[in-house]
Amino acid sequence: MKLYSLSVLYKGYAKAVLLKAAYDVSSFSFFQRSSVQEFMASTSQLIVECSLKGSKASTKEQEYLCHVYVTNDSLAGVVIADSEYSSWVAFTLLEKVLDEFSKQVDRIDWPVGSPGTSQYAGLDGHLSRYQNPREAHPMTKVQAELDETKIILARKQNSCCAIM
Repeated sequence: MKLYSLSVLYKGYAKAVLLKAAYDVSSFSFFQRSSVQEFMASTSQLIVECSLKGSKASTKEQEYLCHVYVTNDSLAGVVIADSEYSSWVAFTLLEKVLDEFSKQVDRIDWPVGSPGTSQYAGLDGHLSRYQNPREAHPMTKVQAELDETKIILARKQNSCCAIM
Protein backbone atom coordinates (compact mmCIF):
# COMPACT_ATOMS: atom_id res chain seq x y z
CA MET A 1 0.00 0.00 0.00
CA LYS A 2 1.38 3.35 -1.02
CA LEU A 3 0.19 6.97 -0.92
CA TYR A 4 1.76 9.13 -3.61
CA SER A 5 -0.08 12.43 -3.39
CA LEU A 6 -2.33 14.42 -1.10
CA SER A 7 -3.74 17.68 -2.47
CA VAL A 8 -6.14 20.42 -1.42
CA LEU A 9 -7.82 22.39 -4.20
CA TYR A 10 -10.56 24.94 -4.70
CA LYS A 11 -13.22 24.02 -7.26
CA GLY A 12 -13.72 27.28 -9.13
CA TYR A 13 -16.30 27.92 -11.85
CA ALA A 14 -13.86 27.57 -14.74
CA LYS A 15 -11.08 25.46 -13.24
CA ALA A 16 -9.70 23.98 -10.06
CA VAL A 17 -7.04 25.91 -8.16
CA LEU A 18 -4.29 23.96 -6.41
CA LEU A 19 -3.96 25.34 -2.87
CA LYS A 20 -1.52 22.91 -1.28
CA ALA A 21 -0.01 19.54 -2.14
CA ALA A 22 2.35 16.93 -0.72
CA TYR A 23 3.99 14.20 -2.76
CA ASP A 24 5.93 11.03 -2.07
CA VAL A 25 7.72 10.21 -5.31
CA SER A 26 10.67 8.48 -3.64
CA SER A 27 9.77 5.15 -5.24
CA PHE A 28 10.36 6.61 -8.73
CA SER A 29 13.73 7.15 -10.35
CA PHE A 30 15.30 10.56 -9.86
CA PHE A 31 14.70 11.51 -13.48
CA GLN A 32 11.00 10.57 -13.37
CA ARG A 33 10.08 12.38 -10.15
CA SER A 34 9.29 15.82 -11.54
CA SER A 35 7.16 14.48 -14.41
CA VAL A 36 5.31 12.09 -12.06
CA GLN A 37 4.64 14.98 -9.66
CA GLU A 38 3.38 17.12 -12.56
CA PHE A 39 1.13 14.26 -13.70
CA MET A 40 -0.33 13.93 -10.20
CA ALA A 41 -0.96 17.68 -9.88
CA SER A 42 -2.70 17.93 -13.26
CA THR A 43 -4.68 14.73 -12.65
CA SER A 44 -5.86 16.09 -9.29
CA GLN A 45 -7.03 19.32 -10.93
CA LEU A 46 -8.82 17.46 -13.72
CA ILE A 47 -10.60 15.12 -11.30
CA VAL A 48 -11.81 18.03 -9.16
CA GLU A 49 -13.04 19.93 -12.23
CA CYS A 50 -15.08 16.88 -13.29
CA SER A 51 -16.54 16.27 -9.81
CA LEU A 52 -19.71 17.74 -8.36
CA LYS A 53 -19.84 19.73 -5.14
CA GLY A 54 -20.72 17.55 -2.18
CA SER A 55 -19.44 14.37 -3.82
CA LYS A 56 -16.94 11.63 -3.12
CA ALA A 57 -15.58 9.37 -5.82
CA SER A 58 -12.76 7.03 -6.70
CA THR A 59 -11.37 6.64 -10.19
CA LYS A 60 -8.57 4.66 -11.74
CA GLU A 61 -5.95 6.58 -13.71
CA GLN A 62 -3.27 4.34 -15.23
CA GLU A 63 -2.02 2.20 -12.32
CA TYR A 64 -3.16 4.69 -9.67
CA LEU A 65 -6.39 4.97 -7.73
CA CYS A 66 -7.53 8.57 -7.24
CA HIS A 67 -9.93 9.44 -4.44
CA VAL A 68 -11.63 12.83 -4.53
CA TYR A 69 -13.87 14.60 -2.06
CA VAL A 70 -15.44 17.97 -2.93
CA THR A 71 -17.27 19.74 -0.13
CA ASN A 72 -20.40 21.83 -0.66
CA ASP A 73 -18.32 24.99 -0.23
CA SER A 74 -16.01 24.04 -3.13
CA LEU A 75 -13.02 22.90 -1.10
CA ALA A 76 -11.65 19.67 -2.55
CA GLY A 77 -9.13 17.03 -1.58
CA VAL A 78 -7.49 14.37 -3.72
CA VAL A 79 -5.49 11.32 -2.65
CA ILE A 80 -3.54 9.40 -5.27
CA ALA A 81 -2.53 5.93 -4.12
CA ASP A 82 -1.88 2.47 -5.44
CA SER A 83 -4.81 0.13 -5.98
CA GLU A 84 -4.21 -1.72 -2.68
CA TYR A 85 -4.74 1.37 -0.53
CA SER A 86 -8.06 1.35 1.32
CA SER A 87 -10.57 3.82 -0.11
CA TRP A 88 -12.21 4.02 3.31
CA VAL A 89 -8.96 5.23 4.89
CA ALA A 90 -8.33 7.62 1.96
CA PHE A 91 -11.72 9.30 2.43
CA THR A 92 -11.21 9.50 6.20
CA LEU A 93 -7.89 11.23 5.53
CA LEU A 94 -9.50 13.64 3.07
CA GLU A 95 -12.26 14.58 5.53
CA LYS A 96 -9.67 15.24 8.24
CA VAL A 97 -7.42 17.33 5.97
CA LEU A 98 -10.26 19.41 4.52
CA ASP A 99 -11.65 20.08 7.99
CA GLU A 100 -8.23 21.22 9.25
CA PHE A 101 -7.59 23.31 6.14
CA SER A 102 -10.95 25.10 6.35
CA LYS A 103 -10.26 26.02 9.98
CA GLN A 104 -6.74 27.32 9.30
CA VAL A 105 -7.14 29.10 5.95
CA ASP A 106 -9.77 31.80 5.43
CA ARG A 107 -12.43 30.92 2.87
CA ILE A 108 -11.87 34.25 1.12
CA ASP A 109 -8.31 33.11 0.23
CA TRP A 110 -9.36 29.84 -1.43
CA PRO A 111 -10.18 31.14 -4.93
CA VAL A 112 -6.91 33.09 -5.22
CA GLY A 113 -4.62 30.80 -3.22
CA SER A 114 -1.59 28.87 -4.38
CA PRO A 115 0.76 26.29 -2.85
CA GLY A 116 3.22 29.06 -2.03
CA THR A 117 0.73 31.33 -0.28
CA SER A 118 -1.44 28.85 1.67
CA GLN A 119 -0.49 28.80 5.34
CA TYR A 120 -1.63 25.22 5.96
CA ALA A 121 1.35 23.03 6.82
CA GLY A 122 -0.23 19.69 7.73
CA LEU A 123 -0.12 17.81 4.42
CA ASP A 124 3.41 16.43 4.61
CA GLY A 125 2.78 15.04 8.07
CA HIS A 126 -0.50 13.43 7.04
CA LEU A 127 1.03 11.95 3.88
CA SER A 128 3.84 10.43 5.92
CA ARG A 129 1.61 9.21 8.75
CA TYR A 130 -1.00 7.63 6.47
CA GLN A 131 1.59 5.64 4.48
CA ASN A 132 0.80 2.86 6.93
CA PRO A 133 -2.99 2.96 7.40
CA ARG A 134 -2.78 0.44 10.25
CA GLU A 135 -0.84 2.92 12.35
CA ALA A 136 -2.70 6.04 11.22
CA HIS A 137 -6.30 4.93 11.50
CA PRO A 138 -7.46 3.07 14.64
CA MET A 139 -10.20 1.05 12.90
CA THR A 140 -7.75 -0.24 10.30
CA LYS A 141 -5.45 -1.37 13.11
CA VAL A 142 -8.32 -3.19 14.82
CA GLN A 143 -9.32 -4.83 11.51
CA ALA A 144 -5.73 -5.98 10.91
CA GLU A 145 -5.53 -7.48 14.41
CA LEU A 146 -8.86 -9.22 13.85
CA ASP A 147 -7.62 -10.67 10.55
CA GLU A 148 -4.44 -11.93 12.25
CA THR A 149 -6.51 -13.54 15.02
CA LYS A 150 -8.68 -15.31 12.42
CA ILE A 151 -5.56 -16.71 10.73
CA ILE A 152 -4.15 -17.95 14.03
CA LEU A 153 -7.46 -19.59 15.00
CA ALA A 154 -7.75 -21.23 11.57
CA ARG A 155 -4.21 -22.64 11.89
CA LYS A 156 -4.95 -23.98 15.37
CA GLN A 157 -8.16 -25.56 14.15
CA ASN A 158 -6.36 -27.18 11.20
CA SER A 159 -3.56 -28.52 13.44
CA CYS A 160 -6.11 -29.91 15.93
CA CYS A 161 -7.98 -31.67 13.13
CA ALA A 162 -4.75 -33.13 11.75
CA ILE A 163 -3.90 -34.71 15.14
CA MET A 164 -7.24 -36.51 15.40
